Amino acid sequence: MGAGFYGFPREAMTFFRGLARHNNREWFLAHKPIYEECVRAPMLALIEALNAALADFAPAFATDPAKAMYRIYRDVRFSNDKTPYKTHVAASLSRRGMPKHGAAGYYFGVGPKEVEVGGGIYLPPPETLAAMRRHLATHHERFRRLAGVPRLVRLLGEIQGDRLARVPKGYLPDHPAADLLRLKQCYLYTTLDPAIATTPRLFTTIVESFIAMSPLIDFLNEPLVAANRRQSGKGLPLLRI
Repeated sequence: MGAGFYGFPREAMTFFRGLARHNNREWFLAHKPIYEECVRAPMLALIEALNAALADFAPAFATDPAKAMYRIYRDVRFSNDKTPYKTHVAASLSRRGMPKHGAAGYYFGVGPKEVEVGGGIYLPPPETLAAMRRHLATHHERFRRLAGVPRLVRLLGEIQGDRLARVPKGYLPDHPAADLLRLKQCYLYTTLDPAIATTPRLFTTIVESFIAMSPLIDFLNEPLVAANRRQSGKGLPLLRI
């Protein structure tokens, strides 16, 4: 694949379209060699290429490709949709020393209907959410400047995330960061034309988006990294955030 990544083979998109029509174990097993060669192997190569790019602006997020890539198997235990396989491929790049969903990280997904790019904190446990809110309460002006950078807004839009109806307990209703404190998640996310999936623009677009959001990702992780350093410096187990 060289230093970059030149796109998924067209057979990958054909595979996913077929899987959407025949989402069952028999069809998947019959076509698994295509999945391994045209989906899984290129995805791992894409993550490797992204790791090389991250070395220039976010080296702490370089991730073992096999760990970054999500499984194609769906968790159907609590879903009304019992189809066993995902019809796209995705990966999450987490900061080293942090749990996958316990801190801000980068995300992308590729399928025949859309390409997804995003980053931030999506499923924070209570400790992470509390730390994020304390950080926003104190540094909301800096957060707004980072979130409002024109290039970032052009590429990924506005901050997203479910919100509480009211400011959480412990904060005044008229706090200048009231709108931010109501966030239960804090992330950026956009969808792109799926046509780029089979071209070199997939790699360059993901890298461009990751570079643009990296200052915001670093901001969200500041209190979490600091907490881990304090605890590790005292010889205690790393904070499970």
